[in-house]
Amino acid sequence: MDIRFIIDGAQVDAESGAKFDRTDPVTGKVATRAAAAGPEDVAKAATAAEKAFASWSETGPGLRRALLLKAADLMESRTAEFTRLMLEETGATAPWAGFNVHLAAGILREAAALTTQITGAIIPSDKPGILAMAVRQPVGVVLGIAPWNAPVILGTRAVAAALACGNTVILRSSEACPGTHHLIGQTLNDAGFPPGVVNVISNAPADAPAIVEALITHPAVRRINFTGSTRVGRIIARLAAEHLKPVLLELGGKAPFLVLDDADLDQAVDAAAFGAFLNQGQICMSTERFIVDDQVADAFVEKLAAKACRLPAGDPRGHVVLGSLIDLAAAEKMDALISDAVAKGAVVVSGGKRTGSIVEATVLDRVTPSMRIYAEESFGPVKPVVRVRGVDEAVRVANDTEYGLSAAIFGRDVKRALALSRRLATGICHINGPTVADEAQMPFGGVKASGYGRFGGKAVIDQFTELRWVTIEGPQAYPF
Repeated sequence: MDIRFIIDGAQVDAESGAKFDRTDPVTGKVATRAAAAGPEDVAKAATAAEKAFASWSETGPGLRRALLLKAADLMESRTAEFTRLMLEETGATAPWAGFNVHLAAGILREAAALTTQITGAIIPSDKPGILAMAVRQPVGVVLGIAPWNAPVILGTRAVAAALACGNTVILRSSEACPGTHHLIGQTLNDAGFPPGVVNVISNAPADAPAIVEALITHPAVRRINFTGSTRVGRIIARLAAEHLKPVLLELGGKAPFLVLDDADLDQAVDAAAFGAFLNQGQICMSTERFIVDDQVADAFVEKLAAKACRLPAGDPRGHVVLGSLIDLAAAEKMDALISDAVAKGAVVVSGGKRTGSIVEATVLDRVTPSMRIYAEESFGPVKPVVRVRGVDEAVRVANDTEYGLSAAIFGRDVKRALALSRRLATGICHINGPTVADEAQMPFGGVKASGYGRFGGKAVIDQFTELRWVTIEGPQAYPF
């Protein structure tokens, strides 16, 4: 399947004619062949978006709302096509792909609701006869850089609110799923967004640093949002700072799942397995550490291991819970994490085996800080259990990480759990629920090395508008 750019409402090839292949991680066959951008393609996309901004920024909320709602309906009608692309490009399972489309359509509908929520304020002034206002206005061209792990959700999130606020957008697709991200842009354009409002470009993996730099530094680009690794997020933040461009960053995580001495273990295990192994653990808020009170650790580990052993892993085209990791290198990293932990005293209580890019649901018990899996984001289905004594040690271990995105606490004493939640350095915390959760209207984002800024709900309006002070004044006396 050949994938072209979408620039100024048209399907176009790279100026150089360059292309790159994305292969199916399970079969090794070419899934998509995509246009590979060069600097000249970046300039074309930015120019088209800048030109379209003049009229798009003046459209009323009713039209923006109607187009976003139409795009949501159209996206849902293309669920089968999105699912096929996700399976072939990323090795995802069909249920995960279907949920991606469902939530992405919800993100578009929530963005549609925001169009009339972009409000200002009247501010009292000490000058007589003056009307002083705080007014929010669109900023211009917004660059969205989205990852492959939840490609429809995160690709849509990268542009939806920006469009609702009256900005034009460029979506830089992931090298791992150019077809999936292209289909988002095509859906928006097919819904009737004017030419140049929604642009999509892709690049070969080797060209990513140069293309991203060209996009960020282009004068027309006024805002950047990036979802991905903390390592790349730091690079983007530094580059944007050099050009004084605000960035919204949603980065890595090492989500703790605290099991207190009074937890309902059956409920905790069900939530633990969901949060740890959904999409093979390849979610920024995936449960990355089970922090379990010693008093219930033996029982919890036994139940969790039994649950994990019942989760089939295999080709996502079959009836499995765990499909493929994004590539062989990611799967081989799981081998390395397991080997390191076992060599230092950890015990494999479930899983541990790999077939190509497919890894079983794996639980490692008795993990200590000396092991790589304690601190590293696995971004896969290999999960550590850290045993602790009491709530104070549980909080200390939970915060013993550079990351701070999501967390979960399980305990029957909700008042105690709520008090503990305030001590966790994360942007999100769920009590008696999994670390993995997302709704379009919720403020989503992290702290520390998990990034800054918030997607979702009214909080996102601040990210994609400028707040201006505007006055209306009458005749007055001046001192000279």
